[in-house]
Amino acid sequence: MKICSLLPSGTEILFALGLGEQIVGVSDLCVYPPEARSKHVVSRSKIDAEVLTSDQVEELVQRLLSTGESPYELDNDWLRDNSPDVVLTQDLCFFCEVDAGQVHEAVEGMVDPPKVLVLQPKTVSQVFESIVQIGDACGAAAQAKVLVKGLNERVEALTRLLEGTEHSPRVFSLEGINPIVIGGHWIPDLLRLAGGRQEMFPPGSPAVRAKWEEICEWAPEKLFIDLCSSDLARNQREIPWLANQPGWEDIPAVRTGEVYLLDHVYFSMPGPRIIDGLEILAQLTHPQLFSENIMPNTVLKLDADAARVCPTGGIGVCFRPFPA
Repeated sequence: MKICSLLPSGTEILFALGLGEQIVGVSDLCVYPPEARSKHVVSRSKIDAEVLTSDQVEELVQRLLSTGESPYELDNDWLRDNSPDVVLTQDLCFFCEVDAGQVHEAVEGMVDPPKVLVLQPKTVSQVFESIVQIGDACGAAAQAKVLVKGLNERVEALTRLLEGTEHSPRVFSLEGINPIVIGGHWIPDLLRLAGGRQEMFPPGSPAVRAKWEEICEWAPEKLFIDLCSSDLARNQREIPWLANQPGWEDIPAVRTGEVYLLDHVYFSMPGPRIIDGLEILAQLTHPQLFSENIMPNTVLKLDADAARVCPTGGIGVCFRPFPA
């Protein structure tokens, strides 16, 4: 079988199911596992968040929206010439990856068109369902059931430890800064499962723009910043804008140093690693119950004591590796 995955999460799932050798095409954002980098790139993003600032990304996004131009370049000729059996795409976010409409248009009229599998999970349980969908479509149904069973067992083990917890701290997640974007879709689910309380946006809510005043009013005791498509280095470059907003120092999470920068790969891609993300959030939310869930170079923590004397990007805010 020849499979073309235009989703980082889809590619991750395919490799987890042992189908890596059957992948013939990927998007330029499919970089995990490392073997994915050797596959032919069929779709490329016009927005490089690794090098652009939030202001620049916003300007480019607005230009694309105003012209109706797709943020992705899809190699239609390659699709026709190589005729994959299955193409994985999404219909969840116009800017996250090439969408289903563009893919359907590309394969229309092919003599032997591929099965186009459109994935759009919005909660943790739906992420598991998408793994089963991929397994069914790609001849790996049994492997998918085993994978989902193992992921469910990790969730159940975590929730058992949280039973009877007396305090669920107020939490909040941001996946965009300038403009501010909440962590949507499965992120509210992860926050809830990790033992946090976030009542502003229920599980499955879309990632929408929010007003800074709303976050200040919620007064989170834990603030998680996992900017979409951003590693820790980019998170650090963007955080000064947020720390300059009125009321930043009054937020309980800021006063106590409970602000965390998180590597987005465990949160923005709805594949197996979101359960790693869940375990990370559980340890940050309830450190008295969990330990050793956080891998090196995954989390940075606000140093509240040094916040006014350690400038980062020209502002008095300092983050340190966590755990130290």
